[in-house]
Amino acid sequence: MKGILSLLLVFNISTVLAENTIIALVNNTTITYKSIESALLNASSNENKVNIINKRINDILQLEKAKELRIEASLNDINLALVEISKSNNISLEQIKAYPEFLSLRDEVSEKISILNLQRYITKDVTIDENDANNTCSKKAASTIKQIKIAQIIISKVEDLNDQDTAIKGFLKKLSNHISKGASFEGFAKLHSQHSSYLNGGTTDWIEVDNPTLAMLDLLKDNEVSKIYLTDFGFAIAIKLEERFVSSNLRQCTEKLIYLKAEKFYSNWVNGLRETAYIKIYHDVL
Repeated sequence: MKGILSLLLVFNISTVLAENTIIALVNNTTITYKSIESALLNASSNENKVNIINKRINDILQLEKAKELRIEASLNDINLALVEISKSNNISLEQIKAYPEFLSLRDEVSEKISILNLQRYITKDVTIDENDANNTCSKKAASTIKQIKIAQIIISKVEDLNDQDTAIKGFLKKLSNHISKGASFEGFAKLHSQHSSYLNGGTTDWIEVDNPTLAMLDLLKDNEVSKIYLTDFGFAIAIKLEERFVSSNLRQCTEKLIYLKAEKFYSNWVNGLRETAYIKIYHDVL
């Protein structure tokens, strides 16, 4: 019996040691066999195991960066995600919390949100050239969308007057008269517009003609000043600068191109994190 107990004790100790075997180092963080055991057990080759370890290394580097930038998952974000998980599985949040592996689930949710926050932060300025989008995306869709580009002068407040609406409309009417007589719309926009677009003379991006106000602006002739209309930022006048027709799938296609570009940009950025990190994989224990 003593021999059997000794054998069991040795077996148990060996199992614990195997589970806690360090298989990689990332800066000051260790990756143990136990931490990615389920993934490693499903690996069909040593190459697959190395790929799994490298993915975990990338995750750790991203989590370190998210912490450094202070964009980690908040407690509220984690709780909201857990609520969504409970709803999608038709169980209560209390039942999820009673799950034996709840702490691991919570950590996994926290990591995924933190990495997503980092991805959004790093790729927030990734865009695609408008001409590239037009050239790449198909224009053979059955339907087309009309877009216009306008310049606006938006006034939200006139100083020292009680009847703001009347005063603003009166001021815009004066500007409109001057512009109709040859004054520069761009110049007046830079001087008087109270919207951030004043910096570029009130010029907007391309806007889809999808409401009565834009339909009215679409009918403007060259250099014709619009009637006064209400925006979310105040009353405005505008002139129509350009028009174009685009395929109905242009927006979706452009979004996909931006996504693919951001995905590649982020992948290269993560590779850059690896270049400056201390990484060691213990291949002999795999």
